[in-house]
Amino acid sequence: MSATPVLRVKDVEVVRDGNSILREVSLTVRAGEHWALLGANGAGKSTLLGLLGALAHPTRGTVEVLGHRLGRVDIRQLRSHVGHVNPRHELRSPLKVQDVVLTGLTNTVERVPRWNPTPEQLATADRLIGLLGLSDRRGARWPTLSQGERGRALIARALMPRPRLLLLDEPATGLDVAGREQLIERIDTLQHTYADLASVLVTHHLEELPPGTTHVMLLRDGHCLVSGPADEVLTGEQVSKCFDHPVRLTRVDGRWSVRTDRPARGHLG
Repeated sequence: MSATPVLRVKDVEVVRDGNSILREVSLTVRAGEHWALLGANGAGKSTLLGLLGALAHPTRGTVEVLGHRLGRVDIRQLRSHVGHVNPRHELRSPLKVQDVVLTGLTNTVERVPRWNPTPEQLATADRLIGLLGLSDRRGARWPTLSQGERGRALIARALMPRPRLLLLDEPATGLDVAGREQLIERIDTLQHTYADLASVLVTHHLEELPPGTTHVMLLRDGHCLVSGPADEVLTGEQVSKCFDHPVRLTRVDGRWSVRTDRPARGHLG
């Protein structure tokens, strides 16, 4: 396992159109850690994830991805070593699931003309398709897939180049309960299967956190309120402050749930 952090962010600020989106955010992610970025809409989660995926540069501060500092490296090449899962995948062709997964090798949305995968690459794609619970949908075409099946196919696609880092941007968006649970189950399986893989997941729902989540950062209005081991960060007091609403957390079998923390009602005398 490499001693160099997979991600190192120090005192990052992002300013757009005169508005501060992120302020003095720092984060270090090491191999085998599984982070969640939590916060209300507009907290800066997706902006931070874009920096981690080398999709943008900070206004101030430093970002190192896989040991390379943004601004001193070809970010297009760096992106090919990061598994970035965007549920808004803009695929227009009715590709089969296997073909979608194989595009992870070419880092393209569509199949590259006249490019043919090797038998080993086909075998890897099929193994990942099975790992994500899609073996029976291997030949299904993209338009016929459910939202949950598409999400799992995109995770398999992101894993094709054997990345050290997997980024998940609100992967459960638009899923029903069954789709969400199937997705979380498969993400948890990945976290146990790839011991050195680091991941960062963005969400504003604690119920969407896989049991294998090791660390959490709470963001509010572009600031990091607190970050660290999940059990230390995810307390009722800190989550209530993050979302500006009193909540009570419970955890069963590694999964969190949230309820409004209502004051006890007085007894009638």
